[in-house]
Amino acid sequence: MKITFLLLTADAMGGTERAILTQADHLARRHTVEVISVYRTSDEGFFQADERVRMRYLVDLTGPAPRPIRPTSVDDEAYAALYRSPSRLMPARWEKQGSRLADLEIDRALRSLDTDVLVSSSPALMAMATTLAPPSVVTVHQEHRPSQLRGGTGEPLFQFAPRLDALVVLTDRTRDWFVDTFASSCPRIEVIQNSIPDGFRPRSTLRNPVVSVAGRMVPEKRIDHAIRAFRTVADTYPEWTLRIFGDGPLLGEMRGLAADLGLSDNVQVLGPTNRMVEEWSKTSIALLSSRDGEALPLVLLEAFAAGVPAVAYDIQTGPAEIITHGANGFLVSSGDIDGLADAMMKLIADDQLRQDFGASALRAAEDYRIDPIMHRWEQLYADLIAGRAEGEQARADRLAAWIGRTGGAGFAPAAPRPAHVTSGLDVATVEERIQEAVAGLVRSGGRLSVVRDNLTPADAAHENFTAVTDLLWRHGISYWVARDHGVRYRVVVGSEHRDAVFAAFAEEFSAAPFYVETLTTGAKVTAVTLAACLTSESQAAEAIGLRLFRPVVSSSRTLRYGPALGCDVEFWTPSQDGSALVATRPTLLGPSVPVAAMTPATLTVRGREHPTIEPFTHRLVSDLDFPVDVVYTWVDGDDPQWRAAKDRVLAELGREPLAAADGSARFRDRDELRYSLRSIDMYAPWVRNIYVVTAGQTPTWLDTDHPRVSVVDHRELFGGRGTLPTFNSHAIESQLHHIDGLAEHFIYFNDDFFLGRPIRPTLFFDPTGLAKFFLSPTPIPMLDVAAEDDYNFSAAKNNRQLIRSAFGRTLTHGLLHAPYAMTRSVANDLDQQFADDVKLTATSQLRSHSDVSVASSLHHYVGYLTGRSVPGSIRMSYVNTGEPSEHPQLTQIMTTRNYDSFCLNDTHHGHLDAAEQGRIVMTFLESYFPVASQFERGSIRNRAR
Repeated sequence: MKITFLLLTADAMGGTERAILTQADHLARRHTVEVISVYRTSDEGFFQADERVRMRYLVDLTGPAPRPIRPTSVDDEAYAALYRSPSRLMPARWEKQGSRLADLEIDRALRSLDTDVLVSSSPALMAMATTLAPPSVVTVHQEHRPSQLRGGTGEPLFQFAPRLDALVVLTDRTRDWFVDTFASSCPRIEVIQNSIPDGFRPRSTLRNPVVSVAGRMVPEKRIDHAIRAFRTVADTYPEWTLRIFGDGPLLGEMRGLAADLGLSDNVQVLGPTNRMVEEWSKTSIALLSSRDGEALPLVLLEAFAAGVPAVAYDIQTGPAEIITHGANGFLVSSGDIDGLADAMMKLIADDQLRQDFGASALRAAEDYRIDPIMHRWEQLYADLIAGRAEGEQARADRLAAWIGRTGGAGFAPAAPRPAHVTSGLDVATVEERIQEAVAGLVRSGGRLSVVRDNLTPADAAHENFTAVTDLLWRHGISYWVARDHGVRYRVVVGSEHRDAVFAAFAEEFSAAPFYVETLTTGAKVTAVTLAACLTSESQAAEAIGLRLFRPVVSSSRTLRYGPALGCDVEFWTPSQDGSALVATRPTLLGPSVPVAAMTPATLTVRGREHPTIEPFTHRLVSDLDFPVDVVYTWVDGDDPQWRAAKDRVLAELGREPLAAADGSARFRDRDELRYSLRSIDMYAPWVRNIYVVTAGQTPTWLDTDHPRVSVVDHRELFGGRGTLPTFNSHAIESQLHHIDGLAEHFIYFNDDFFLGRPIRPTLFFDPTGLAKFFLSPTPIPMLDVAAEDDYNFSAAKNNRQLIRSAFGRTLTHGLLHAPYAMTRSVANDLDQQFADDVKLTATSQLRSHSDVSVASSLHHYVGYLTGRSVPGSIRMSYVNTGEPSEHPQLTQIMTTRNYDSFCLNDTHHGHLDAAEQGRIVMTFLESYFPVASQFERGSIRNRAR
């Protein structure tokens, strides 16, 4: 076989380079192997390749000017300009080192490539490989980072992965993410770990008082955490030394930090070395303090090969795949610097423990021997070459299915990944037993999950709460509920019942798909295991709390409920003087509660009384308990009667449709209202009533008999004011406060606004009743209204003039395109204070340059300047779905689910046709909101109300 590897910088010091060159050296014994490196950055590579491996560099960066390695007559100035020019094939968000010069040389090299297998090493290079290599070349991508955690660098995966013949990842968790994300469009996927290179590796005696760190001096490695943790170690064990190996932009800063902390004698920041094999043999503890982003750290494998135990942060992937906590190392909650120090000191203080851990590490290293791992690589390549003809057809089918589903511009309907790896020596065996006992379970996010399409987050949280309280009641364990503003429930149990709770969990859930996170101070998660395995989990011994949850996933596999909705069982501990109980994490009453205040009381949760303490029954200052309604304006732009009415008005006014003001995009209905209502049902159950304002139209799917839903016709809304029919959103918005029965406090939604996660009403209103508004960073031009203005800007300018004349203040910015918190009292005052302008707006049947925008600006500034509104903060995202370049943001929204709100706006400036936009929007919305709301006629939740 002829195998070609594609790297960005083959001569650099990095884990990807090390892994690729190790594979190349081994394969070169029996095959023809070539490594193509886009850039040469050094006269000599950090890792030396076998002489049988052909190294081919494309662009030389070692000379006075960047130049191709190939012969060329073009001068330096021209190539320097090309190097400075941004890449057209690899945008900067994919690869920061891309350039136009690299584009040209990669294109030339790959189009003429003569090889059997082309192996890419980054998503950006994968895009090049799958689009530029000859069709007969088998393409394989090695993913050296956890794909589920990539930001912009992962965007090519969502466009080009279906074009691959095979995808190879380092961990089961990353494989599961790809399968969940790409479904039938996923190429062949294999999990093949990094291997430990051949050669003699001296074993450490574990007697040297040395802790070693090896890694690039970059922020994601968090070397500063290692140094700060070692300050605590050095206070107790001053004879021990921390040695740090690696190069990078933070090298000088880390040396300065060690000096500033007075650790010059205890911390050695030594720079890079190519002799880490020898250094590990002089080390007694390996330390890894990286943040999320490691895949399968080679430094830990090399340390284990020398028999060195490890201490590492328990990040999403990597350390937990290598380290068995309590056997060959310790896993510490990510970011817990004190925890790092404590773990190191445990190994330092106990020589026998260190020796036992080291022996276990050496045994674990056997799983990463190079021969069996490379055999898997050779078998994969051979299989792909043998099936090359069928592979071309399969690629085409996968790509067609993927583009048909997502548009192919970077959007992928994927669910977020769990933050922690499920641990436990017998978890796999117990999971098999549970699968046999419980029908219908699926594996999602690495855990056994129940498939449900009718649960909101509040429902899932309540089911977990009920599972806990019912168990405690059956076992005669007393508890009480600590009221909390979050969606998660908190149950307090006396610390004297801790062992009984552990035993009850293990017994009751021995054949049920419930998992538990073990918690320490501040509710930091130290481990995740099956509830059935809780008593054997090593981290449980120090837990001061448990978080029980049953994983739930939608049938679409795009919505997943997990520990964020779990029920916390907290074992509060007495304060030093015994006068109070200290909470696991702060409560509404503070970090501790006086024992004298713990008068028993009851709290009603969904119609059932539970024990609590008397202070939690009070009406607290932080409680928002006034009613909040939601108002929508909606139009079905495909309705022939509505279109005819609009055409008549246009003709009467002698106007032609304008692209910005009257373009069909503003009135196009893609069922956004259905999904926006789903977002309220899922994430804002505290909303009282919902009013949908329409021009005599009603969505066929909307249950108008639902007691919380009212459809308000324009005729009812305007009540004789203004001019009907109207097609002017400014006019309609000026009348919303006239809705009969509307609460004083209400939130105005466009139908392209969506809530993205569970939120509290305090996002929009202060408990005292003040409304909050969210300023946009986009300024309103400091110019008068002009004929060429978009109507949103002309209305904002008119608002500015009114504010200036009434208050002597000049507004400079509009508001974010997010839900608007409003009050009827302020809106009524606008009718009086700016009567002529509001009336003129209400009579404008089409958008006009004389309009004011009440809902999106004027209301909030008047409220602010009269002490009834305050600036707030919201995490939101805006996506123009007509721009393919913005589709990766849809994936980011989907995979993080950490936005309070987002807006999908298909403006008239979009580059996609309406049908393709509609397909992408519908796929996204159905993936994000797969649970049909109680407001949809005939849905499961609707029938159950």
